[in-house]
Amino acid sequence: MKKTLVIGASTNPERYSFKAINSLLQKGHSVVAIGQKVGEVSGVTIQTKQIPFTNIDTVTLYLNPTAQRDYYNYIVRLEPKRVIFNPGTENPEFYSLLKINGIEVEVACTLVLLATNQY
Repeated sequence: MKKTLVIGASTNPERYSFKAINSLLQKGHSVVAIGQKVGEVSGVTIQTKQIPFTNIDTVTLYLNPTAQRDYYNYIVRLEPKRVIFNPGTENPEFYSLLKINGIEVEVACTLVLLATNQY
């Protein structure tokens, strides 16, 4: 299964990042997470620093475009196969940087992709 990094993770059950972590785990994916506050979601520790994770297949974003700027170089250095821009995170400036570095851009909803077996 695909190792996924959720950026913008939250312990709030109402947040889509929280729901995505749970859905990814239910589908058997390995999950790591970064958020503003330390916490835990279904056994996944939310980190607050840009940890140099390895073997990341997918990064799924739950940050607005302005907040994403702090993560541009970090995500490129992780060398994921793709980055998913969930609704509200669309960012053409970042798409260009990712594509130049050979990283696939997917503008989609992680929850829908998982629910329809397109993840």
